[in-house]
Amino acid sequence: MTIFRPRTTVLFLGDICFFSFSLWFSLFVRAFEPPSWGLFEAHLVPFSLLFVVWVIIFFIAGLYESRSIVLARRAISDTLLISQTINVAIAALFFFFVPIYGIAPKTILFIYLAISFLFVLFWRAFLFPLLGLQKTDNAIVLGHSTELQELVQALRSAPRAPARVVAMIDPNEPHLPEAVDNAVRRYTPRFIIADFGDVRVSNAFPELYNYLLQGIRFFDAATLYEDVFGRVPLPQLSEQWLARNISIYAHTGYDFLKRLLDITIALVGGTISLAFYPFIILAIKLDDQGPIFVGLERVGKAGKVIHIYKFRSMNGNDGGNYGPGGSTKLRVTKVGAFLRRARLDELPQFWNMLKGDLSFIGPRPETPALVAVYEKEIPFYGVRHLIKPGLSGSAQLYYHADPHGTTDVSATKMKLSYDLFYLKHRSLTLDLSITIKTIRRILMRTNA
Repeated sequence: MTIFRPRTTVLFLGDICFFSFSLWFSLFVRAFEPPSWGLFEAHLVPFSLLFVVWVIIFFIAGLYESRSIVLARRAISDTLLISQTINVAIAALFFFFVPIYGIAPKTILFIYLAISFLFVLFWRAFLFPLLGLQKTDNAIVLGHSTELQELVQALRSAPRAPARVVAMIDPNEPHLPEAVDNAVRRYTPRFIIADFGDVRVSNAFPELYNYLLQGIRFFDAATLYEDVFGRVPLPQLSEQWLARNISIYAHTGYDFLKRLLDITIALVGGTISLAFYPFIILAIKLDDQGPIFVGLERVGKAGKVIHIYKFRSMNGNDGGNYGPGGSTKLRVTKVGAFLRRARLDELPQFWNMLKGDLSFIGPRPETPALVAVYEKEIPFYGVRHLIKPGLSGSAQLYYHADPHGTTDVSATKMKLSYDLFYLKHRSLTLDLSITIKTIRRILMRTNA
């Protein structure tokens, strides 16, 4: 959100300062004496190049996101530790492949990982809040939709929300501009969050825009909702909305870079995963003597049926045809339950990625039988098939009531709202951000 620009700038400058101080302190710890300026400079020059990359990793990991402040979706310490671990790994590769600086900081990197994590965490969790840049300003809300009430509740319950909702004005007010004027005089707000999708609000705006001259800023409720929750409010969907916001084409070069990222992840992940295959195969065979793999039909890009492969985690394969009851009659095996918790059952899908049927980031692939149901029950559900399905994605990260082995229209509508957000905003930066958060979720065994 725009209101976080000063906060982001200060966070960035503070991160750079504490990166540098952590380097000096790491050299001090390694030798148990203050490093000379020559020694510090010899390390600071190459590390300065890495600091730029590290800030980019912080950005991708969401450490500059306003959404995390409003919703507090994850502990900053977890995200920071994963980000700094990745940063140190990048540094190790840098010094190995670019040995032009005459230093080989093997020990210092491990010391730096611990020290920089502690210092940057101290800066962000304790020092930065003392600067007062997260001051909460008054906001008036103009609208009364369910989604807007959800947004207001999030702002009111957030520990460090950027805005304090002091009034919520119903568009049914007979004299709407007068009601807004009364609220402005009473609360002197800095922001007005307006539901411009409501025709009553839009019609009243010609009498409201003069508040801009008083320094009051307007925010579109739908845009703010997306920024905070990472999903699209479904009631606003229409053919016109889809035409304005969704396209099969993304930014120039994006599809090529995304495919390159998929191939890289598939080759690296697929190769590493081979080490687990013998143990998984043995466990499945000892459990019930059944087949090792299952081939499953899923709907891919453009509605094409694809075949994906998994390690078998159930006592059969019903092909996604759940029958009249809307739920599978199969049961998860003991070994299958463990494979699912650890996500090991999905390891063979790296080869589906390499083939090009799946992407690493995208909507969750669904069975043809369920797609047929959802396309009848949920407007615009088929839009999610404009792109390849993925192993991970916004819905997989942020929505944790995903129906498995059953038909659930309500939960699938919520999933669609995340998928449409991804379709609207997809970019290489967003893909990398979801990738890092997926790694964090797997390693930390926690929600995003």
